[in-house]
Amino acid sequence: MKQKIYILILLFGIVVFPQVNYAQVDFNKKPDDDLGNVEDKFQELFYEALKQKGIENYDRSVDALLKCIELDNSVPVLYFELGKNYIKLKNFGAAEEALKKAISKEPDNEWFLDALYGFYMEQSEFDKAIKTVKQLVKFHSDYKENLAALYVKTKEYKEALKILDELDAEFGISVERDFMRNQIYEATGRKKDQIKNLEARVEDNPDKESNYLQLIFRYSENNEQEKAFETAKELLKINPNSQIVHLALYKFYLDDNNAEKAIESMKIVVKSPEIKPEAKLKVLTDFVQFVGDNPQYEADLVEATALVSDSNNSKTLTELGQYYLAKNNKPKALEYFESALKIDAENFSVLRNVLLLYIDLKKFDLAEKKSHEVIQKYPAQPLFYLINGVALNQLNQPQKATDILEMGLDFIIDDNKMEIDFYNQLSISYGLLSNTAKAKTFSDKAKQLETSN
Repeated sequence: MKQKIYILILLFGIVVFPQVNYAQVDFNKKPDDDLGNVEDKFQELFYEALKQKGIENYDRSVDALLKCIELDNSVPVLYFELGKNYIKLKNFGAAEEALKKAISKEPDNEWFLDALYGFYMEQSEFDKAIKTVKQLVKFHSDYKENLAALYVKTKEYKEALKILDELDAEFGISVERDFMRNQIYEATGRKKDQIKNLEARVEDNPDKESNYLQLIFRYSENNEQEKAFETAKELLKINPNSQIVHLALYKFYLDDNNAEKAIESMKIVVKSPEIKPEAKLKVLTDFVQFVGDNPQYEADLVEATALVSDSNNSKTLTELGQYYLAKNNKPKALEYFESALKIDAENFSVLRNVLLLYIDLKKFDLAEKKSHEVIQKYPAQPLFYLINGVALNQLNQPQKATDILEMGLDFIIDDNKMEIDFYNQLSISYGLLSNTAKAKTFSDKAKQLETSN
């Protein structure tokens, strides 16, 4: 009977458990007593349980399984299926008891144990999950990593580190285990232990770049700058072609007042295809600040910016635009802001800079056209109405200017400076229309606001 049950499970896509030896049944032999009827009834009920579960009638599936158990309570899979149905019905107490019953009848069944482990994890019963996953460790080493993660959750950090050390020794370092390890060090404040672990890795694997990089980062985080600098230089000796190490070296060189070396490292970072745009932006920002204090190195900055002029990173291009704006090189600033806008057309700050630069550089056709487009996107932003009005005045279209400026006035909230600018532009518009009375009215309003401030 039991063998037939497992054949049914296989047919319905449920895993067969090959670890268990079941009694053999001669299916060709006709029953010579009432046992045959019992067996048929059992199989009929089990089939019904699977069918009802398949169409999500979990309560009916439970009823059928309980009737199966009345006929033969020695079949472990009945309790396993019962537990899964109870979970679907959110009868968690009954689900736990059913899964535990299945395991008691077949203690080495990995699938039963894994189901109970998953149940405990879903219920956040981590202590019970630990007991269960300890039984699963003998099946796969992956469960050992799960055990370490559970120890982290229950704050049993010593046990967790012990397991992580064992796994690292057996399988080598992994990103996932390092993440757990760092969680532990952060939670316990054991930074010295963290550094010792990394120092040992460098000593054991002197050719592995990632070990040095992690150690440099942790030294820096722990304010051990000299050790971090020495480790970075040691990495460069071992791997002269390393590009990522320059993310640390440029900063150390700057702090050490070694401008030439710092600039050399910065250029390597900017050119490197291995380094992410976000990291390059940070270096470029530092580069800009450095040149701001040391203008004799501006040619090096120009060279570095040329390397990223084709960058697809809006932040990098915006940062360069801000630098040239601060240097009052407005044409160059506009060039970078326009490039940034091609990548991120919705960036409000960049839009604002571009439009203001169009006005400053007397590109009034572009200012009018672009500000008109932007007003459709940001209809409640008075600045864009003002820019559009200024451009229209300069293009000798005063009637359109008055219309757009008076519309924009309605959106000004507690900004006297902008209100003054609007009144001055309206005064210009009405002056161009030869309406001297209105021109004077708006001019007087502007002066009155200036006086009150």
